[in-house]
Amino acid sequence: MRQPLLVINIAGLGHSAIGPNTPRVAELADRGGGAIALQPPVPALTSTSQATILTGTLPTAHGIVANGWYFRELAQVLNWQRSARLVNGEPIWETAKAADPSIECANLFWRYATHATCDVNVIERPTYWADGRKSEDIYTEPGSLRDELVERLGAFPLFRFWGPVANITSTRWIVDATLHLMEQQRFGLLLTYLPHLDYDHQRYGPQSPQGEAALRDMDAEAGRLIDRATENGMHIAVVSDYAFEPVSRPAFLNRVLREAGFIEVQKAENGELLEPSASTAFAICDQQIAHVYVNDASAVPKVKALLSNADGVEQIFDRDAMKNLGIDHPRSGELLVVAEPDCWFAYPYWLDNSQAPDFASCVAIHAKPGWDPAELFLAPGLRGKLHLAKRLLQKQLGLRAPFDVISTDASMVRGSHGRIPTGNENRPVLITSWQIDVADLLPMQDVKSLLLA
Repeated sequence: MRQPLLVINIAGLGHSAIGPNTPRVAELADRGGGAIALQPPVPALTSTSQATILTGTLPTAHGIVANGWYFRELAQVLNWQRSARLVNGEPIWETAKAADPSIECANLFWRYATHATCDVNVIERPTYWADGRKSEDIYTEPGSLRDELVERLGAFPLFRFWGPVANITSTRWIVDATLHLMEQQRFGLLLTYLPHLDYDHQRYGPQSPQGEAALRDMDAEAGRLIDRATENGMHIAVVSDYAFEPVSRPAFLNRVLREAGFIEVQKAENGELLEPSASTAFAICDQQIAHVYVNDASAVPKVKALLSNADGVEQIFDRDAMKNLGIDHPRSGELLVVAEPDCWFAYPYWLDNSQAPDFASCVAIHAKPGWDPAELFLAPGLRGKLHLAKRLLQKQLGLRAPFDVISTDASMVRGSHGRIPTGNENRPVLITSWQIDVADLLPMQDVKSLLLA
């Protein structure tokens, strides 16, 4: 049997961040293959990059074109899905087991984990009660592992995994769960995910004092995994999915499209709702990229011309250009829009804040037709803190209540990602505990074969 391998995906760890704030990861680079810059897929987002690493292919093949997309057959925008059936191609654990059927493989918190062919899967999955409540929980395969982890570690801190109180607690829980599995069984391939940089790097920016503190905290948790894996005689690989860029301004593509008459909304009891199927064109905004779906093919040139002059837009790719980027897939929009430096795309489509839907002020990643990093910020002032305390108490008591505690001010966001990197300062990184002979810049789709080798 080959030497076992631990793969640590550190969300948002940039190549240029390896240094004094990451002593444990930097030490691993010094004794191994160094810090190798990665060219991520387009777009450089969590779900897309992870699928690229796992399958060794680009989105045009594996089909994960963003963290969410427009499901045309359902006429719905769905974000942050979990089903492994959405990923096309052979994941790394299947390739490893084909070469050596005795290998046991585990996956903790990489996306699209439910019903995957991995021997062990762990991912967040809230419990949605019949009365509308949501509580902390996980999904595991085998199912008995959920009870084992909850009994040993307590409930997974879901509300520290994302939202205005997200912090190191969720990353620490995942590390503890990974260490527990390493104690219980010898895995030939073990993948785990550390999300901590996602929070303060978006709130305050990657180069802020808070962002640097987050690097140090993340590095300490990674160090615990590195120590145990070294003791267990495992190879270790640290890989990131993207690198953050500082930003200071949002751009609102859907408002541009609505003012031009391309978007249709329906007034409902809870505010204005986007009607994707009735719209001529709409954008699913995801950090610094947006898939623009155009239901009327004849309108594509008009939509492209309109958005080319919109604030914050650097590039627009049509279907022909998307082929060269490896993002041409039936799930993709008719256009792919990339933000200018210092800018990111906010999802709101309403023109009057009094008509905003009720989910706008909530942590509601599955309800919003796009990504909303403003969910990391509490509503301003004492009212926000008191309201948060009230909502948390209600949830602890098992009462039904919306988590309407966030700011709706998109201008607060200071870090984003997804653009096409042109330098190592905004590229992700690969670090291995063993020596490897590769060029200074490695395409992310080549990581799978390198790890298997």
